[in-house]
Amino acid sequence: MYTIKVPVGMHARHAGLLVREASRYASDIKLYRGERGADAKRVLGLMGLGVKQGDVVKVTVEGEDEDFAAVQMKNFLWSNF
Repeated sequence: MYTIKVPVGMHARHAGLLVREASRYASDIKLYRGERGADAKRVLGLMGLGVKQGDVVKVTVEGEDEDFAAVQMKNFLWSNF
């Protein structure tokens, strides 16, 4: 679980950065805001979640490199969001 700290939330630039990071891994990576989820490798899906500053999001990682990818995504979110 991560609380979004950037004032603009998940706008196009931040969504693009997240997609670029998620695309580095073979695992399926999803971002959830409440019950709604989106593929972290798809910009429009992420933007469609409407994530704003202060929202709490959850990331799930499943696949062949899930342990490594989960740690990297955690670090990425803490550094960029």
